[in-house]
Amino acid sequence: MSTYVYGITRASQKLPGAIEGIGEPPLPVRSVRAGRLAALVSDAPAELKPKRRDLLAHQRVVIQAQAGGPVLPMRFGGVSPDDDTVGAILSEHEESYLERLEALVNRDEYNVKASHEEDAVLHSVLAADPQLIARHQAMRAAGGGTHEEKLLFGELVARAVSARERADAALIEEALTPHAEDVRRGPDSAGWLANCSFLVDRDRREDFLAAVRALHEQHQHLRVQATGPLPPYSFAEAG
Repeated sequence: MSTYVYGITRASQKLPGAIEGIGEPPLPVRSVRAGRLAALVSDAPAELKPKRRDLLAHQRVVIQAQAGGPVLPMRFGGVSPDDDTVGAILSEHEESYLERLEALVNRDEYNVKASHEEDAVLHSVLAADPQLIARHQAMRAAGGGTHEEKLLFGELVARAVSARERADAALIEEALTPHAEDVRRGPDSAGWLANCSFLVDRDRREDFLAAVRALHEQHQHLRVQATGPLPPYSFAEAG
C-alpha cells in the first residue's frame, strides 16, 4: 500500500501519542525515521480526493505535531510508493530538511490578502490627480459629457486605479516585512491586489498583527485580511 506523507520533523522531536489522519475511517498516523529526521505518514486511501474532511485532517496532523517543535508541512496529496521510499528521501535530503526546520523554529505563517474599498479608492484616486478632477468637473458642467469623453474618462480612471493597486501592493509588503522573518508572494488572483504569506516569529506576532490593523486605519481605502497562525506551507522549501 502507498504511503501518505503529512510532514517532516526532527527524529528527536516528541510527537503526540495517537493522531488520526485522513481517510474514512481515519487512518492512524505513524512515523518513518531515517537518521536525524522523521516523517509523519499513514497508509494512503485507495481513493484520494481533496474532500473537506481530509483537508482538515491533514491540517490537524501538522498542527498537532507542531506542539512539539517545527514541522515541514507537505501540501495535501503527497503520496510515496512505500515507507522505504520515504526513508530514502529523508536520508538523501537530510541536511536541507534540517536547515529548513531550524528556520521554522517558533514561527508560523500568516497569509495576508488585500483589496480596495471601491468607492473609497475612486475618491482617493480623483483627489490625488488635479487633471482628473478638472476633467470630471468639466464633464459635469457640460451635462455629463459626450460618449467619447465618458469612455476616455473611464479609461483614465481605470489606469489610475491600476497604478494605485500596484503602489498599495508594494506599500503592504513594505509595511509588514519588517515584522516578519520571511515573505513569499502568492499567485495572482482576481479580486486581490496583494496576496502574500509572512513567516512570523511567535514572539513578534502582536507587532505583526498591529501593523496589519494600522494599514487599514491609515489607508481607509484598503481592506486587509490576515489569516493565521497557519503551518508554514509557503516556507517548507528554501526561497
